[in-house]
Amino acid sequence: MRLAHKAAIESPLVVADAVEAMEFPHLVLRYQVQGVPRTVINERYFLDGAVPEAQFVSAILRAAMQSPQA
Repeated sequence: MRLAHKAAIESPLVVADAVEAMEFPHLVLRYQVQGVPRTVINERYFLDGAVPEAQFVSAILRAAMQSPQA
């Protein structure tokens, strides 16, 4: 969660939200959360658990390259 918020501060292309699973059970179902944290990137890519910064950045870059351009 901390890395996602840092990325959002650094780039206007990144949006980060933290959600309390117990308060939003519909999001738990939507994103198939089985453990926390679960990072959702572009509604299609997921990272589970606390990951090293390099792995987090790599996942964001991969997702950005595979997403259709707006």
